Amino acid sequence: MLNVTAPDTATRPLSPDVEQAEAAIVEHYARLVRLAYLVLPPSLGRNRRVLTAHSLVQRALPRGRRAADADAAAVRGGVPGQRGADDSGYPYVRLRVLRAALEGGIPLTFRALPRRAQLPPVLPQVWGLRLFPRSGGAEELALDQWLATLDGPGRAACVLRALERLPEAEVLRVLTEAGVADPAAAVAGSGDPLHDALFASPEFDPCVLQARPTDLLRRRRLTRAALAAGAALAVCGALLALPGGGWGADGAAAPPYARNAAAEQALDPAKLVRAAPALWRTSSRTDFSAWPARGDRADDAELLRRALAVWARPGASVVVSATPGTPAGPPMGPPQLLFAGAVDQAVVVLLYDGLRVVRYAEPRAGTTGAALDFARTDGASADTATALVLSRVDGNVRYLAAPWVTGAALRDLLKPGDAPAPLKLTPDGLTPPVAGPAPSGSCTGWNALALTGDGATRLITDLGELTPARLTSGAPGAERDVAEAAELGDWSRIACLLPSVRSHGVRTVNAWTYAKQPLPEGDGTAAWLCTRAETWQGAADRVQAQFLAPGAALAAQAARSEGSAACGPREPRVLAGVLWKSRAGQWYVLAAGSAQFASLSVSGGGVSGSANGNRLAVKAPEGAQVDLSGKLTDGTKAGVLR
Repeated sequence: MLNVTAPDTATRPLSPDVEQAEAAIVEHYARLVRLAYLVLPPSLGRNRRVLTAHSLVQRALPRGRRAADADAAAVRGGVPGQRGADDSGYPYVRLRVLRAALEGGIPLTFRALPRRAQLPPVLPQVWGLRLFPRSGGAEELALDQWLATLDGPGRAACVLRALERLPEAEVLRVLTEAGVADPAAAVAGSGDPLHDALFASPEFDPCVLQARPTDLLRRRRLTRAALAAGAALAVCGALLALPGGGWGADGAAAPPYARNAAAEQALDPAKLVRAAPALWRTSSRTDFSAWPARGDRADDAELLRRALAVWARPGASVVVSATPGTPAGPPMGPPQLLFAGAVDQAVVVLLYDGLRVVRYAEPRAGTTGAALDFARTDGASADTATALVLSRVDGNVRYLAAPWVTGAALRDLLKPGDAPAPLKLTPDGLTPPVAGPAPSGSCTGWNALALTGDGATRLITDLGELTPARLTSGAPGAERDVAEAAELGDWSRIACLLPSVRSHGVRTVNAWTYAKQPLPEGDGTAAWLCTRAETWQGAADRVQAQFLAPGAALAAQAARSEGSAACGPREPRVLAGVLWKSRAGQWYVLAAGSAQFASLSVSGGGVSGSANGNRLAVKAPEGAQVDLSGKLTDGTKAGVLR
């Protein structure tokens, strides 16, 4: 069943989920923080208002995978002039921010337990500084003083009208959904619209801030007291600690839990497997088992012993992470050494046991903490064993390329017409630090690495894991490396949807244009794409169908599924639909299936229609909810992607 909800834009998925809400928060973060700052009472003080506004927006992400039915109606109101795949999430998070800001303005009393928004924010925290927006002129000062005379609902009405540019009826609806008891009174007291332009002044921008120190004398007294307490604790700790200092023989590992020959061999750095430097040229397998040991610390027995010991017995100070479906246990025998060396501010060791690649990292200086990352890599090939992530520092990523990689270049997927920028590899195959995808938090660019070697140029991108994901194009079963201009153009319109598959153990992401549809009323031709992210575990693949309207810079997500065989070699078909508004203002249900569909039909919500072939366009009322189905060429019925 396809539930179609009419948004204020031409295309939109049915209801906001966690990914859409997150995308809306990231894209409209500055606007949401300004809204919260203006609605919060000025009596909190500018420093407290700034931190509370940021905290309320960051807590607006819903807990569940899908928004509650009671809040789904909020999806219908949008931000004027904004378009994109996350539009349906913006009104929802805006409503959550507005509710929290109104709660934050309620005075604390002893008659009721305080609400979370009424308390000082846990995060973000700023120590030693007071933050406040830049000062404005006399008009901004007068506006701020006038806002202080209003109650929370009154300020909310002003902001929705002036900042969000909502009509009065929409303001009343949003205030009602936010829990305001008398929305009409709030709107009536919201002031003169002639001064609405002042709400966009830097005076009310809590994302562009000035800083001043806190009480320096008081801070000095507190610092001295803290130093005295710390010295006392250090003396007590020194009396209780065992003699010795620095990394022990086993580093940050926990105490030994077993003694047997196999376990001892797995922890012996002298037993590590080391592939010959030229093995990859003659080996029948071109995966991580053919990688030689590289790095300037590959012969550091003490470092390798610590890495093996922490892998077998990670202590309490070790930060352990694993991709979904990856076991985090000790090695079954001596693993293979891939890399050991200093990288940026850490010392990194990469190990491989045939099933997993393990990354151990410790600081260059000091003995505080270590990190252990696991990534499943069984079934790797020359296509998916081209690189590993060595480090991420300040939004930059450094890769270790496979030994058969002879060239590397950086490409921005959102700029398909630009030539990739060449990168110089070190003799050990390290790339220079390159900006990760969407480094600024908004999708203004998405970097991918083009690696040339073994007779092909493969495109990979960082999705937040140890193993980068390979990007391909083509129909299921005929995937190929992204090289043609048309394929790069398709990826430029769907790259901003990649955050929805971040940190899910993704091995490859394939994009496929499965249908093109002439739009009603001569509004051009739309494209339908299917994106399938296959995981290393093979049981949680994620599929998305996207609708690309003529002239649109980014595709809109039309349907999504997890664990489905659709759009893949086992089930190379897909069917999806959207509610679309023509330039003349008429709403249509548009649907398209892959070539396996012989006919499509839609019913429900005051809509009824069918079409031969794999495309359908039927007039529909705004907000229609319909059932969409199709019949394959062999006569069997098939439903929409879900």
